[in-house]
Amino acid sequence: MSVLAQESRGRTGPLGWLLVLGIVLAALNLRTAVTSVGPLLDQLAGALGMSSVGTGLLTTLPVLAFASVGAVTPTLARRIGEHRLLLLALVTLGAGLLVRSLVGSAPVFLLSSAVALSGGAVGNVLIPTLIKRHFPARTGVMTTVYTTALAVGTMLAAAATVPIERASGNWHIALGVWAALAAVAAIPWLALLRSEPERDTGGRDEGIRQMLRSRLAWTVAIYFGTQSMIAYIMFGWLATILTDRGFSTSQAGLVLGVFTALNIPVSILVPLVASRLRDQRPAVVGLVAFYMAGFIGLWAGPAPLALVGMVLVSVGMGSFPLALMMLALRTRTPEATAGLSAFGQSTGYLISGAGPLLVGVLRQVTGGWALPYTLIFVVLVVQLLAGLYAGRNRYLEDERLLKT
Repeated sequence: MSVLAQESRGRTGPLGWLLVLGIVLAALNLRTAVTSVGPLLDQLAGALGMSSVGTGLLTTLPVLAFASVGAVTPTLARRIGEHRLLLLALVTLGAGLLVRSLVGSAPVFLLSSAVALSGGAVGNVLIPTLIKRHFPARTGVMTTVYTTALAVGTMLAAAATVPIERASGNWHIALGVWAALAAVAAIPWLALLRSEPERDTGGRDEGIRQMLRSRLAWTVAIYFGTQSMIAYIMFGWLATILTDRGFSTSQAGLVLGVFTALNIPVSILVPLVASRLRDQRPAVVGLVAFYMAGFIGLWAGPAPLALVGMVLVSVGMGSFPLALMMLALRTRTPEATAGLSAFGQSTGYLISGAGPLLVGVLRQVTGGWALPYTLIFVVLVVQLLAGLYAGRNRYLEDERLLKT
């Protein structure tokens, strides 16, 4: 057992606090490669001569990277070591961000973005594993810390990139700032290299093939995928939904900013509440109820009720930290957490990527929002059914033992 694991079971010592700092700083960086681009997308396309195909690929890259690179992360962790791999991921993330902030070529910008996103994909899978390994008795608290830092980093990159660009007069600087943040995040992991956990090279394989045979792994993946699909739909289409309801562009942008900011308190509260429950099904039902009420308000209510609906939907998006919690709560060992994290997130992101595209197609074909909202409600029903299975107090390892 590592020194960090021993400390985390008792009183957290200096190395334990260093690990907490490392997780917080790493989480702040996991979405900067994604959310720093959106506010400058039109400007970047013009400056780089990027075609509509290129911009479409740029917005699809996160899903592709999170799904593909996330799937191989447990294998990389076994070969390299978890601390070393997260350090390498942060260096890769920072290098990709730095290169894309310096170039003037669309292909190189896309390639360096893919490199940066690959680093973020590794962090997505690895941090829940590190929480399970070093803080097994504090999974709920540490998941709260992780998801809150993730939400803050997401909002910070989305909100600060344009002001930085306006202050500097240069989009290269506005994007390059986030490479510096990644460099800072790597510092604690340099110190933590000395405390690299022992690798379980002789244990049971917890890879994708094992997960494919697990009903629990599939329901966790579907729950993760459906909540991600709703999130991608909202981030991609909320402004359009509001303008179609009569809001001005500036009002819609303000509401979108508030919607993003509400993710922070939700990311704090949901894991704290859900971790106190032996069975997470009440949380699953409650969050889906918030979603349903919120989307009904956005769709059918008058403009003031649409704002209330937006707030209710933002509470429903607490399903994201809940999904991350399930990766650790439904497993007994860090190795199983790594396998479930890789499978759940990779499969989930592949599921979620179709959401914004389907909404766009349905809206264009019908000229209205009836079918897109019908799609959303169907996705929520699937989320509820998957969550009711995944939320029960059970463990992945026990399910496999029953089959042998």
